[in-house]
Amino acid sequence: MGGSGVDPARVAALKEREDATFVAARPRSQELWAAGHRVMPNGVPMSWLRTSYDHLPLFIESAAGARLLDVDGHEYADFNIADMSMFTGYGPAPVVEAVSRQVVRGSQYLLPTEDSIWVAGELARRYGLPLWQFTLAASSANTEVIRIARSSTGREKVLFFDGKYHGHFDDVLVEIEDGHLVPEEHGLPRDVTARTLVVPFNDLEALERALAGREVAVVITEPALTNNVGLLMPDNGFHDGLRELTRRTGTLLAHDETHTQVVGPGGLTAQWGLAPDFVTVGKSIAAGIPLGAYGMTEEVAAVLQRPAGRDDRKPQVAVGGTLFGNPVSMAAARAAMGEVLTDEAYAHTQRLGGRLSDGLAEVVAASGLRWTTHRFWPRSGMTFAPTMARTAAEAIVDLDVPLRRLARVYLANRGVWDAIVGAGPTCCVAATDEDVDAYLAAFTGLVAELT
Repeated sequence: MGGSGVDPARVAALKEREDATFVAARPRSQELWAAGHRVMPNGVPMSWLRTSYDHLPLFIESAAGARLLDVDGHEYADFNIADMSMFTGYGPAPVVEAVSRQVVRGSQYLLPTEDSIWVAGELARRYGLPLWQFTLAASSANTEVIRIARSSTGREKVLFFDGKYHGHFDDVLVEIEDGHLVPEEHGLPRDVTARTLVVPFNDLEALERALAGREVAVVITEPALTNNVGLLMPDNGFHDGLRELTRRTGTLLAHDETHTQVVGPGGLTAQWGLAPDFVTVGKSIAAGIPLGAYGMTEEVAAVLQRPAGRDDRKPQVAVGGTLFGNPVSMAAARAAMGEVLTDEAYAHTQRLGGRLSDGLAEVVAASGLRWTTHRFWPRSGMTFAPTMARTAAEAIVDLDVPLRRLARVYLANRGVWDAIVGAGPTCCVAATDEDVDAYLAAFTGLVAELT
Protein backbone atom coordinates (compact mmCIF):
# COMPACT_ATOMS: atom_id res chain seq x y z
CA MET A 1 0.00 0.00 0.00
CA GLY A 2 1.08 3.59 -0.63
CA GLY A 3 1.29 6.28 2.02
CA SER A 4 -2.35 7.12 1.37
CA GLY A 5 -3.40 3.58 2.25
CA VAL A 6 -4.42 2.56 -1.28
CA ASP A 7 -2.73 0.14 -3.65
CA PRO A 8 -0.45 2.02 -6.12
CA ALA A 9 -1.04 -0.68 -8.73
CA ARG A 10 -4.78 -0.19 -8.43
CA VAL A 11 -4.33 3.57 -8.79
CA ALA A 12 -2.23 3.07 -11.93
CA ALA A 13 -4.75 0.68 -13.50
CA LEU A 14 -7.68 2.98 -12.84
CA LYS A 15 -5.71 5.94 -14.19
CA GLU A 16 -4.97 4.11 -17.44
CA ARG A 17 -8.65 3.26 -17.86
CA GLU A 18 -9.89 6.76 -17.04
CA ASP A 19 -7.32 8.44 -19.31
CA ALA A 20 -8.47 6.33 -22.24
CA THR A 21 -12.10 7.23 -21.52
CA PHE A 22 -11.25 10.93 -21.24
CA VAL A 23 -9.43 11.04 -24.58
CA ALA A 24 -11.97 8.96 -26.49
CA ALA A 25 -14.85 11.21 -25.40
CA ARG A 26 -13.17 14.46 -26.50
CA PRO A 27 -12.30 14.33 -30.21
CA ARG A 28 -12.94 18.04 -30.76
CA SER A 29 -10.54 19.04 -27.97
CA GLN A 30 -7.97 16.77 -29.60
CA GLU A 31 -8.49 18.48 -32.98
CA LEU A 32 -8.16 21.97 -31.50
CA TRP A 33 -5.08 20.98 -29.55
CA ALA A 34 -3.45 19.70 -32.74
CA ALA A 35 -4.32 22.97 -34.50
CA GLY A 36 -2.94 24.93 -31.55
CA HIS A 37 0.46 23.29 -31.89
CA ARG A 38 0.89 25.01 -35.25
CA VAL A 39 0.72 28.49 -33.73
CA MET A 40 1.44 28.19 -29.98
CA PRO A 41 4.08 26.36 -27.91
CA ASN A 42 2.45 23.27 -26.37
CA GLY A 43 -0.66 24.06 -28.40
CA VAL A 44 -2.10 26.41 -25.76
CA PRO A 45 -1.99 30.19 -25.14
CA MET A 46 -0.25 29.84 -21.75
CA SER A 47 2.08 27.06 -20.63
CA TRP A 48 0.13 26.41 -17.42
CA LEU A 49 -2.75 25.12 -19.53
CA ARG A 50 -0.49 22.23 -20.50
CA THR A 51 1.46 21.75 -17.27
CA SER A 52 -1.37 22.03 -14.74
CA TYR A 53 -2.80 18.66 -15.89
CA ASP A 54 -1.34 15.47 -17.28
CA HIS A 55 -4.30 14.82 -19.59
CA LEU A 56 -4.95 16.61 -22.88
CA PRO A 57 -6.02 20.27 -22.54
CA LEU A 58 -9.78 20.70 -22.28
CA PHE A 59 -11.04 23.32 -24.73
CA ILE A 60 -14.07 25.23 -23.43
CA GLU A 61 -17.09 26.38 -25.42
CA SER A 62 -18.83 28.41 -22.70
CA ALA A 63 -19.72 28.62 -19.03
CA ALA A 64 -22.70 29.76 -16.98
CA GLY A 65 -23.30 29.87 -13.25
CA ALA A 66 -21.16 27.13 -11.74
CA ARG A 67 -21.02 24.98 -14.90
CA LEU A 68 -18.47 24.60 -17.71
CA LEU A 69 -19.33 23.30 -21.21
CA ASP A 70 -16.48 21.93 -23.30
CA VAL A 71 -16.30 21.85 -27.10
CA ASP A 72 -17.36 18.18 -27.14
CA GLY A 73 -20.61 18.98 -25.33
CA HIS A 74 -19.64 17.72 -21.86
CA GLU A 75 -20.92 19.78 -18.92
CA TYR A 76 -19.05 19.97 -15.61
CA ALA A 77 -19.93 21.16 -12.14
CA ASP A 78 -16.92 23.44 -11.68
CA PHE A 79 -15.13 23.34 -8.31
CA ASN A 80 -11.89 24.84 -9.63
CA ILE A 81 -13.63 28.04 -10.82
CA ALA A 82 -10.59 29.14 -12.82
CA ASP A 83 -8.30 28.76 -9.80
CA MET A 84 -10.55 30.95 -7.64
CA SER A 85 -10.87 33.81 -10.12
CA MET A 86 -14.52 32.98 -10.87
CA PHE A 87 -15.78 32.73 -7.29
CA THR A 88 -18.65 34.95 -8.44
CA GLY A 89 -19.74 32.22 -10.85
CA TYR A 90 -19.74 32.63 -14.60
CA GLY A 91 -21.61 35.50 -16.20
CA PRO A 92 -23.11 37.25 -13.16
CA ALA A 93 -25.68 39.65 -14.60
CA PRO A 94 -24.59 42.81 -12.72
CA VAL A 95 -21.01 42.42 -13.96
CA VAL A 96 -22.06 41.60 -17.52
CA GLU A 97 -24.22 44.73 -17.60
CA ALA A 98 -21.60 46.99 -16.01
CA VAL A 99 -18.78 45.83 -18.30
CA SER A 100 -20.92 46.01 -21.43
CA ARG A 101 -21.99 49.54 -20.55
CA GLN A 102 -18.43 50.64 -19.87
CA VAL A 103 -17.00 49.15 -23.07
CA VAL A 104 -19.51 51.23 -25.05
CA ARG A 105 -18.41 54.34 -23.13
CA GLY A 106 -14.72 53.53 -23.56
CA SER A 107 -12.48 50.66 -22.51
CA GLN A 108 -9.55 52.83 -21.51
CA TYR A 109 -8.83 56.51 -20.91
CA LEU A 110 -5.57 56.49 -18.93
CA LEU A 111 -7.50 58.77 -16.60
CA PRO A 112 -9.43 57.98 -13.40
CA THR A 113 -13.16 57.27 -13.16
CA GLU A 114 -15.55 57.63 -10.25
CA ASP A 115 -15.83 53.85 -9.95
CA SER A 116 -12.24 53.68 -8.72
CA ILE A 117 -13.17 55.75 -5.66
CA TRP A 118 -16.06 53.43 -4.84
CA VAL A 119 -13.94 50.28 -5.29
CA ALA A 120 -11.05 51.60 -3.16
CA GLY A 121 -13.50 52.67 -0.47
CA GLU A 122 -15.23 49.29 -0.42
CA LEU A 123 -11.90 47.46 -0.18
CA ALA A 124 -10.91 49.77 2.67
CA ARG A 125 -14.17 48.94 4.45
CA ARG A 126 -13.71 45.21 4.00
CA TYR A 127 -10.00 44.90 4.83
CA GLY A 128 -9.47 47.79 7.25
CA LEU A 129 -6.62 49.45 5.35
CA PRO A 130 -7.29 53.04 4.24
CA LEU A 131 -5.38 53.54 0.96
CA TRP A 132 -5.50 51.41 -2.22
CA GLN A 133 -3.86 51.10 -5.62
CA PHE A 134 -4.71 48.93 -8.61
CA THR A 135 -2.88 46.65 -11.03
CA LEU A 136 -4.05 43.98 -13.49
CA ALA A 137 -3.28 40.94 -11.32
CA ALA A 138 -2.35 39.99 -7.79
CA SER A 139 1.15 39.06 -9.00
CA SER A 140 1.82 42.66 -9.97
CA ALA A 141 0.16 43.87 -6.77
CA ASN A 142 2.68 41.80 -4.78
CA THR A 143 5.51 43.15 -6.95
CA GLU A 144 4.51 46.73 -6.19
CA VAL A 145 4.14 46.00 -2.47
CA ILE A 146 7.75 44.77 -2.44
CA ARG A 147 8.96 47.94 -4.15
CA ILE A 148 7.05 50.17 -1.75
CA ALA A 149 8.40 48.19 1.20
CA ARG A 150 11.95 48.54 -0.06
CA SER A 151 11.47 52.26 -0.52
CA SER A 152 9.88 52.61 2.92
CA THR A 153 12.45 50.60 4.85
CA GLY A 154 15.65 51.05 2.82
CA ARG A 155 16.06 47.27 2.93
CA GLU A 156 16.51 44.85 0.05
CA LYS A 157 15.32 41.38 1.08
CA VAL A 158 11.87 39.82 1.14
CA LEU A 159 10.70 36.77 3.08
CA PHE A 160 8.14 34.10 2.18
CA PHE A 161 7.02 30.84 3.77
CA ASP A 162 7.82 27.48 2.19
CA GLY A 163 4.88 26.18 0.17
CA LYS A 164 3.75 29.66 -0.84
CA TYR A 165 2.43 30.95 -4.12
CA HIS A 166 2.21 34.70 -4.68
CA GLY A 167 2.57 34.98 -8.43
CA HIS A 168 5.17 34.49 -11.13
CA PHE A 169 7.84 37.12 -10.61
CA ASP A 170 11.52 36.82 -9.79
CA ASP A 171 11.61 37.44 -6.04
CA VAL A 172 8.99 34.85 -5.17
CA LEU A 173 10.19 32.01 -7.42
CA VAL A 174 12.65 30.68 -4.87
CA GLU A 175 12.32 27.46 -2.89
CA ILE A 176 14.18 25.30 -0.37
CA GLU A 177 15.95 22.25 -1.80
CA ASP A 178 18.20 20.10 0.40
CA GLY A 179 18.48 22.94 2.88
CA HIS A 180 19.52 25.53 0.27
CA LEU A 181 17.63 28.23 -1.61
CA VAL A 182 17.35 27.57 -5.33
CA PRO A 183 15.36 29.10 -8.23
CA GLU A 184 12.06 27.27 -8.72
CA GLU A 185 12.16 27.38 -12.52
CA HIS A 186 14.47 28.20 -15.42
CA GLY A 187 14.81 31.66 -16.90
CA LEU A 188 15.37 33.44 -13.59
CA PRO A 189 18.46 35.55 -12.78
CA ARG A 190 21.35 33.57 -11.30
CA ASP A 191 21.33 35.83 -8.23
CA VAL A 192 17.55 35.59 -7.64
CA THR A 193 18.13 33.84 -4.31
CA ALA A 194 20.27 36.72 -3.02
CA ARG A 195 17.24 38.91 -2.26
CA THR A 196 14.82 36.28 -0.95
CA LEU A 197 14.51 34.30 2.27
CA VAL A 198 12.23 31.27 2.71
CA VAL A 199 11.37 29.71 6.07
CA PRO A 200 8.88 27.00 7.12
CA PHE A 201 5.32 28.09 7.86
CA ASN A 202 4.38 27.90 11.56
CA ASP A 203 8.06 28.11 12.60
CA LEU A 204 8.38 31.31 14.62
CA GLU A 205 11.91 30.44 15.75
CA ALA A 206 13.12 30.19 12.15
CA LEU A 207 11.32 33.43 11.37
CA GLU A 208 12.96 35.19 14.29
CA ARG A 209 16.40 34.08 13.13
CA ALA A 210 15.70 35.24 9.58
CA LEU A 211 14.52 38.69 10.70
CA ALA A 212 17.23 39.21 13.31
CA GLY A 213 19.66 40.85 10.86
CA ARG A 214 17.08 43.56 10.08
CA GLU A 215 17.65 43.16 6.33
CA VAL A 216 14.11 42.10 5.39
CA ALA A 217 11.86 44.80 3.98
CA VAL A 218 8.62 42.79 4.00
CA VAL A 219 7.18 39.40 4.86
CA ILE A 220 4.47 38.33 2.40
CA THR A 221 2.18 35.44 3.30
CA GLU A 222 -1.30 34.12 2.87
CA PRO A 223 -2.94 34.09 6.31
CA ALA A 224 -3.38 30.35 5.69
CA LEU A 225 -1.31 28.79 2.90
CA THR A 226 -3.66 27.43 0.24
CA ASN A 227 -1.46 26.76 -2.79
CA ASN A 228 1.03 24.26 -4.18
CA VAL A 229 1.01 21.82 -1.23
CA GLY A 230 -2.58 21.81 -0.02
CA LEU A 231 -3.87 23.70 3.02
CA LEU A 232 -1.55 24.80 5.83
CA MET A 233 -3.45 26.36 8.73
CA PRO A 234 -1.62 28.60 11.20
CA ASP A 235 -0.90 27.31 14.69
CA ASN A 236 -2.59 29.04 17.59
CA GLY A 237 -0.55 32.17 18.28
CA PHE A 238 1.30 32.08 14.97
CA HIS A 239 -0.16 35.33 13.65
CA ASP A 240 0.39 37.11 16.96
CA GLY A 241 4.02 36.02 16.88
CA LEU A 242 4.42 36.97 13.22
CA ARG A 243 3.10 40.47 13.84
CA GLU A 244 5.18 40.95 16.99
CA LEU A 245 8.40 39.80 15.29
CA THR A 246 7.89 41.98 12.21
CA ARG A 247 7.15 45.05 14.29
CA ARG A 248 10.09 44.43 16.62
CA THR A 249 12.52 44.19 13.69
CA GLY A 250 11.06 47.06 11.65
CA THR A 251 9.83 44.65 8.97
CA LEU A 252 6.61 45.31 7.09
CA LEU A 253 3.92 42.61 6.81
CA ALA A 254 1.72 41.88 3.79
CA HIS A 255 -1.20 39.45 3.65
CA ASP A 256 -1.95 38.02 0.22
CA GLU A 257 -5.72 37.38 0.26
CA THR A 258 -6.02 36.52 -3.44
CA HIS A 259 -7.28 33.02 -2.67
CA THR A 260 -8.33 33.34 0.96
CA GLN A 261 -10.71 36.25 0.29
CA VAL A 262 -13.41 33.67 -0.52
CA VAL A 263 -13.95 32.96 3.19
CA GLY A 264 -15.97 36.18 3.55
CA PRO A 265 -15.92 39.95 3.10
CA GLY A 266 -12.46 41.08 4.17
CA GLY A 267 -11.00 37.57 3.88
CA LEU A 268 -9.04 36.11 6.77
CA THR A 269 -7.73 39.57 7.66
CA ALA A 270 -11.24 40.47 8.83
CA GLN A 271 -12.18 36.95 9.93
CA TRP A 272 -9.23 36.67 12.31
CA GLY A 273 -8.80 40.35 13.19
CA LEU A 274 -5.30 40.63 11.69
CA ALA A 275 -3.36 43.89 11.37
CA PRO A 276 -0.99 43.83 8.36
CA ASP A 277 0.72 46.81 6.75
CA PHE A 278 -0.46 45.66 3.29
CA VAL A 279 -3.19 43.45 1.85
CA THR A 280 -3.08 42.22 -1.74
CA VAL A 281 -6.06 40.82 -3.64
CA GLY A 282 -7.01 39.90 -7.18
CA LYS A 283 -8.91 37.34 -9.24
CA SER A 284 -12.53 37.22 -8.07
CA ILE A 285 -12.93 40.84 -6.88
CA ALA A 286 -13.76 41.78 -10.49
CA ALA A 287 -15.40 38.47 -11.48
CA GLY A 288 -12.40 37.36 -13.52
CA ILE A 289 -11.94 40.66 -15.36
CA PRO A 290 -8.20 41.43 -14.94
CA LEU A 291 -7.68 43.34 -11.70
CA GLY A 292 -5.25 43.28 -8.82
CA ALA A 293 -5.27 45.62 -5.85
CA TYR A 294 -3.28 46.38 -2.74
CA GLY A 295 -4.19 48.29 0.37
CA MET A 296 -1.79 49.87 2.83
CA THR A 297 -1.50 51.98 5.92
CA GLU A 298 -1.00 55.71 5.62
CA GLU A 299 2.54 55.30 6.97
CA VAL A 300 3.77 53.00 4.18
CA ALA A 301 1.78 54.88 1.53
CA ALA A 302 3.73 58.03 2.35
CA VAL A 303 6.46 57.11 -0.15
CA LEU A 304 3.87 57.22 -2.94
CA GLN A 305 2.33 60.57 -2.02
CA ARG A 306 3.48 63.35 -4.37
CA PRO A 307 1.77 66.65 -3.47
CA ALA A 308 3.64 68.46 -6.25
CA GLY A 309 2.93 65.76 -8.85
CA ARG A 310 5.66 65.37 -11.47
CA ASP A 311 7.61 68.25 -9.95
CA ASP A 312 7.76 66.70 -6.49
CA ARG A 313 11.42 66.25 -5.54
CA LYS A 314 10.77 62.97 -3.72
CA PRO A 315 12.19 59.86 -5.51
CA GLN A 316 9.50 58.08 -7.52
CA VAL A 317 8.76 54.47 -6.57
CA ALA A 318 8.71 52.05 -9.53
CA VAL A 319 4.97 51.31 -9.66
CA GLY A 320 2.25 51.63 -12.28
CA GLY A 321 1.21 50.37 -15.72
CA THR A 322 -0.74 51.71 -18.68
CA LEU A 323 -3.80 49.51 -18.12
CA PHE A 324 -3.76 49.64 -14.31
CA GLY A 325 -6.97 51.06 -12.86
CA ASN A 326 -8.70 50.97 -16.25
CA PRO A 327 -12.43 51.79 -16.34
CA VAL A 328 -13.56 48.28 -17.38
CA SER A 329 -11.81 46.66 -14.42
CA MET A 330 -13.20 49.31 -12.07
CA ALA A 331 -16.74 48.88 -13.37
CA ALA A 332 -16.48 45.10 -13.02
CA ALA A 333 -15.15 45.33 -9.46
CA ARG A 334 -17.87 47.76 -8.41
CA ALA A 335 -20.58 45.47 -9.75
CA ALA A 336 -18.96 42.32 -8.34
CA MET A 337 -18.43 43.63 -4.82
CA GLY A 338 -21.57 45.75 -4.74
CA GLU A 339 -24.07 43.24 -6.11
CA VAL A 340 -22.55 39.74 -6.27
CA LEU A 341 -20.05 39.22 -3.43
CA THR A 342 -22.57 40.13 -0.73
CA ASP A 343 -22.84 38.87 2.84
CA GLU A 344 -25.68 36.60 1.75
CA ALA A 345 -23.61 35.17 -1.10
CA TYR A 346 -20.73 34.32 1.24
CA ALA A 347 -23.15 32.65 3.66
CA HIS A 348 -24.52 30.53 0.79
CA THR A 349 -21.06 29.35 -0.25
CA GLN A 350 -20.12 28.57 3.35
CA ARG A 351 -23.20 26.39 3.77
CA LEU A 352 -22.37 24.47 0.61
CA GLY A 353 -18.71 24.16 1.59
CA GLY A 354 -19.74 22.72 4.96
CA ARG A 355 -22.08 20.26 3.29
CA LEU A 356 -19.32 19.15 0.91
CA SER A 357 -16.90 18.67 3.81
CA ASP A 358 -19.45 16.64 5.77
CA GLY A 359 -20.13 14.43 2.77
CA LEU A 360 -16.45 13.80 2.05
CA ALA A 361 -15.80 12.95 5.70
CA GLU A 362 -18.67 10.44 5.73
CA VAL A 363 -17.39 8.69 2.59
CA VAL A 364 -13.88 8.41 3.99
CA ALA A 365 -15.06 7.20 7.40
CA ALA A 366 -17.18 4.47 5.80
CA SER A 367 -14.24 3.34 3.64
CA GLY A 368 -11.84 2.80 6.52
CA LEU A 369 -9.22 5.03 4.89
CA ARG A 370 -7.26 7.20 7.31
CA TRP A 371 -7.65 10.42 5.34
CA THR A 372 -8.42 13.84 6.80
CA THR A 373 -11.09 16.16 5.46
CA HIS A 374 -10.32 19.81 5.99
CA ARG A 375 -12.83 22.65 6.22
CA PHE A 376 -12.13 26.14 4.95
CA TRP A 377 -15.45 27.96 4.70
CA PRO A 378 -16.55 27.48 1.03
CA ARG A 379 -13.61 25.17 0.36
CA SER A 380 -13.20 21.57 1.34
CA GLY A 381 -10.47 19.11 0.56
CA MET A 382 -8.66 15.94 1.41
CA THR A 383 -5.31 15.16 3.00
CA PHE A 384 -4.26 11.56 2.36
CA ALA A 385 -3.01 11.18 5.94
CA PRO A 386 -4.50 10.91 9.45
CA THR A 387 -3.64 14.52 10.33
CA MET A 388 -3.18 17.78 8.48
CA ALA A 389 0.34 19.00 7.77
CA ARG A 390 1.77 22.07 9.51
CA THR A 391 4.59 22.74 7.04
CA ALA A 392 5.21 22.33 3.33
CA ALA A 393 7.75 19.57 3.97
CA GLU A 394 5.12 17.53 5.82
CA ALA A 395 2.49 18.22 3.16
CA ILE A 396 4.70 17.02 0.31
CA VAL A 397 5.08 13.63 2.02
CA ASP A 398 1.27 13.25 2.10
CA LEU A 399 0.60 14.57 -1.41
CA ASP A 400 0.41 11.24 -3.38
CA VAL A 401 0.64 12.73 -6.87
CA PRO A 402 -0.59 9.60 -8.76
CA LEU A 403 -3.74 9.49 -6.62
CA ARG A 404 -4.36 13.21 -7.14
CA ARG A 405 -4.04 12.78 -10.89
CA LEU A 406 -6.41 9.83 -10.88
CA ALA A 407 -9.00 11.74 -8.86
CA ARG A 408 -8.95 14.64 -11.32
CA VAL A 409 -9.59 12.60 -14.46
CA TYR A 410 -12.01 10.23 -12.68
CA LEU A 411 -14.19 13.14 -11.57
CA ALA A 412 -13.93 14.85 -14.96
CA ASN A 413 -15.27 11.73 -16.66
CA ARG A 414 -18.30 11.99 -14.36
CA GLY A 415 -19.06 15.66 -14.94
CA VAL A 416 -17.07 17.25 -12.12
CA TRP A 417 -14.15 19.65 -12.73
CA ASP A 418 -12.05 19.38 -9.59
CA ALA A 419 -9.69 21.94 -8.10
CA ILE A 420 -6.02 21.96 -9.02
CA VAL A 421 -3.67 21.13 -6.14
CA GLY A 422 -4.32 23.61 -3.36
CA ALA A 423 -6.84 23.94 -0.58
CA GLY A 424 -9.38 21.84 -2.43
CA PRO A 425 -12.70 22.18 -4.27
CA THR A 426 -14.51 25.48 -3.85
CA CYS A 427 -18.24 26.16 -3.86
CA CYS A 428 -18.72 29.42 -5.72
CA VAL A 429 -21.53 31.95 -5.37
CA ALA A 430 -23.48 30.31 -8.22
CA ALA A 431 -23.04 26.73 -6.95
CA THR A 432 -26.05 24.67 -5.91
CA ASP A 433 -26.82 21.65 -3.76
CA GLU A 434 -27.03 19.65 -7.00
CA ASP A 435 -23.39 20.55 -7.75
CA VAL A 436 -22.34 19.31 -4.31
CA ASP A 437 -24.33 16.11 -4.87
CA ALA A 438 -22.51 15.58 -8.18
CA TYR A 439 -19.12 15.95 -6.52
CA LEU A 440 -19.98 13.58 -3.68
CA ALA A 441 -21.40 10.96 -6.06
CA ALA A 442 -18.24 10.97 -8.18
CA PHE A 443 -15.96 10.91 -5.13
CA THR A 444 -17.95 8.04 -3.60
CA GLY A 445 -17.46 6.03 -6.79
CA LEU A 446 -13.71 6.68 -6.76
CA VAL A 447 -13.28 5.58 -3.15
CA ALA A 448 -15.36 2.46 -3.76
CA GLU A 449 -13.13 1.46 -6.68
CA LEU A 450 -9.98 2.13 -4.67
CA THR A 451 -11.07 0.10 -1.66
